[in-house]
Amino acid sequence: MRSDYLFTSESVSEGHPDKVADQISDAIVDLFLGKDPEARIACETLTTTQLVVLAGEIRGRGIMDTEGNWSPGVPEEIEQVVRETVRRIGYEQAGFHWQTFRFENNLHPQSAHIAQGVDAGDNKDEGAGDQGIMFGFACDETPDLMPATLDYSHKILQQLANDRHSGAAPFLEPDAKSQVTLRFADGQPVEATAIVVSTQHKAGWDEGDNDLALKAWVKGAIAKVIPAALLTENTVYHINPTGSFEIGGPDGDAGMTGRKIIVDTYGGASPHGGGAFSGKDPTKVDRSAAYVTRYLAKNVVAAGLARRCTIQIAYAIGVSQPLSLYIDTHGTGVVSDAALEAAVTTVARDRLGGLTPRGIRVSLALNKPIYSPTAAYGHFGRKPDGDLFPWERTDLANALKAAAGV
Repeated sequence: MRSDYLFTSESVSEGHPDKVADQISDAIVDLFLGKDPEARIACETLTTTQLVVLAGEIRGRGIMDTEGNWSPGVPEEIEQVVRETVRRIGYEQAGFHWQTFRFENNLHPQSAHIAQGVDAGDNKDEGAGDQGIMFGFACDETPDLMPATLDYSHKILQQLANDRHSGAAPFLEPDAKSQVTLRFADGQPVEATAIVVSTQHKAGWDEGDNDLALKAWVKGAIAKVIPAALLTENTVYHINPTGSFEIGGPDGDAGMTGRKIIVDTYGGASPHGGGAFSGKDPTKVDRSAAYVTRYLAKNVVAAGLARRCTIQIAYAIGVSQPLSLYIDTHGTGVVSDAALEAAVTTVARDRLGGLTPRGIRVSLALNKPIYSPTAAYGHFGRKPDGDLFPWERTDLANALKAAAGV
């Protein structure tokens, strides 16, 4: 593993058009899981100028029957949830306004052929909702055990969003992007070499003193997030490098669910299996298995068994047991990777009931309306809070150390 290098990650704000779509899709997941914890949901969202479109497959008690008939009042609830999500983000612009955009609901019943493969039967455990590979990752670059470049990229945008929502920075609009480049020495970040922030703004804030004030505000937000020791006289700032960013959000670019999978995970520091998270119920292992592998990888690092840990898992549709489990500690492990695989397998069996889709969902209590908060600023590196972000707990660390013989 290289110890001296430059590395970059990016993030996008809650107002980015793809993130608007993700948040709408997860708001639908939460709505339906609140009605039926066993609901099956695959909800995709398209956003563009004054338009939101839903499409996908669903099944659930009190939601829709197998013939595609909605339960009374549900279509109205769906539209209300969609508009409230956009209102919360802050879009009240001529090109995209929560009250006036056109809305289309094209959700329909889940395929019976998929259902028969996924549902548990008399002699069959619940199968995976699809085939695929999922990755989990953790490293010791930040207290959240996340890649520092991504962690800081997220938090810069969170700070700007907090300033906007509080009224402290009324000149900011919802759409924004960030990018952080760090120089690493001996595998740890030692300097921020470049920071890029592009933020949507109100009219006139790209000119004269207003432009200077906006850029000063953004630099102040950066300074609140990135440790002072990393910001040096050599740090290069690119703030709104195009010069103007008034037209943004879905009015500036179409947005779709699932197009920010690297932002959602590890900022490019880890492989990605390719499956998005938002809009999917937890029978879809794209989501639940990615969460449990993060949970296990984070506990490996929290236990001091490695400084970096990548875990891969694979499934076949309709099959409950995973096809493989692979661990790579990138030369930082205190035991062999093979020994760590055995320890993780033992702890997953004893503490999680195994790595079947049902075992993951039950052990992490994923059949709850907990997903809207995941849909912006990353699914990982967040603080566990009650039912939220249970995969961020580090309560397996001692069991992993014991199983590894450390």
